[in-house]
Amino acid sequence: MSRYTGPVCRQCRREGEKLFLKGERCYTDKCAVVRRYKSLAPGQHGAAQKKAKEYGNQLREKQKAKRIYGLHETQFKNLFKRAEKKEGMAGVNLLVLLELRLDNIVYKMGMAESRKEARQLVTHGHFTVNGRRADIPSMTLRLNDVVALKDGSRSLEKIKDLIANLDNRQTVKWLDTDRSKVSARINAVPAREDVDFPFKEHLIVELYSK
Repeated sequence: MSRYTGPVCRQCRREGEKLFLKGERCYTDKCAVVRRYKSLAPGQHGAAQKKAKEYGNQLREKQKAKRIYGLHETQFKNLFKRAEKKEGMAGVNLLVLLELRLDNIVYKMGMAESRKEARQLVTHGHFTVNGRRADIPSMTLRLNDVVALKDGSRSLEKIKDLIANLDNRQTVKWLDTDRSKVSARINAVPAREDVDFPFKEHLIVELYSK
């Protein structure tokens, strides 16, 4: 299965706003969105002014969510189907399922500068879920599940740097984080207001409902 390997700042420029795909760089003046071409989409025709249409707005919102959480189209569509089957609003259910992915939990507990880095750390087997090795980034966690760093991974220089910087990272209220043990327990299912990016999830629902 292919995955986008080009410059991620290009994706932010395409959406016209920060998607926070490069960690700390996104908060500096080096961010491509805040530089001189901040209003230009990438490519030869990036400067062309295009009138936004209904379908275009819906597509852009879906693309934002896919890029922020690092999903392929098939993965994202399957997740939406799961969200539709759950009680409540499909759009909110979709965002909750995205937040409960293992790679997102690792990112939210401060053990990665970006979701892409969190996905790589999970794939390399540096974390456990409820005491068992977990290397599937897309794993959906549940209430009271505990994610923890493996003891054998603490000696790695990259992990040491991340642990040393934990105090400078903000955590979310639905995670009970123990920074000394580098672990986090899901103490509540994330609510809509806990999603920090201003998604217009109803546009995604409208797109997939056609």
